[in-house]
Amino acid sequence: MHLPSIRQLQYLLAVVELRHFGQAAARCFVTQSTLSTGIQELENLLGAKLLERTKRRVNPTPLGLELADRARHILDLSAGLVETAQSDKEPLTGPLKLGVIPTIGPFLLPRVMPLLRQHFPKLQLYLVEDQTARLLERLISGEIDVAVLALPYELGKLEYQSLWSEDFWVALPSTHPLSEGGPLAAAQLPLDELLLLEEGHCFRDHTLSACQREGRQIHTAFQGTSLYTLIEMVAGGQGITFLPDMAVDTSLAQHQGISLRPLAEAGPHREIGLAWRSTYHRKHDLALLGESLTALMAKTVTEK
Repeated sequence: MHLPSIRQLQYLLAVVELRHFGQAAARCFVTQSTLSTGIQELENLLGAKLLERTKRRVNPTPLGLELADRARHILDLSAGLVETAQSDKEPLTGPLKLGVIPTIGPFLLPRVMPLLRQHFPKLQLYLVEDQTARLLERLISGEIDVAVLALPYELGKLEYQSLWSEDFWVALPSTHPLSEGGPLAAAQLPLDELLLLEEGHCFRDHTLSACQREGRQIHTAFQGTSLYTLIEMVAGGQGITFLPDMAVDTSLAQHQGISLRPLAEAGPHREIGLAWRSTYHRKHDLALLGESLTALMAKTVTEK
């Protein structure tokens, strides 16, 4: 029995994901004619049409889509043969593509990256920051290996590990009537002053969940693209917002124009975790990465 080659599977997957022969050839570092020939040989070998070609676009057939999914799995396993052998000799070595969401990255990475590089000098980390939904798309497609996310979030068939939990703080203008005191209940918050991140940020959803436990409706006139924007708005007296616990002792929260009070509602208000494909071959490395992130984060917090 003649079997498809790894290169043919790489060609098919690239074309299905990019829907473009030229871009797929560039990804595979071959000429377009080489890629086209490889796809044609694969179709001849299987005796089936995998792609529908037009002058402007290429579309996979239903069988092409199914085989591309299987090809992704096979390529994952094939890459794992080499990487597992390498990491078995020494854990957390070689390339690792790590995704992180914007409400975690700025507060986690500067703390743990120097120590992570110190403990695992042969680890080659490639970092990607994006919103949760797009990170999960990249994770499923194999563009990244693992993602640091805030939970709860619907992960489908992805596997995950919860690392630690966090509570939220309320950030108010320093001149606000509620700016002083201890824990602040959601029922006390003037929700018409609440500033939120734009849709697509899971921190927005977790914030709304914490507030809506009281059954109150929330209407916001401003939606920011980052927590930094929201804090500047708060400092300017334009409203109130929330911060995750990991941001409280960073420069973001040291703004002279704001006051912080812990949210009184019982937490945790979100969990920090790792997510990865079920077919990913370096799961023991991810377990070690999770343990290391948790320990290093705790270490930096203790030292502050």
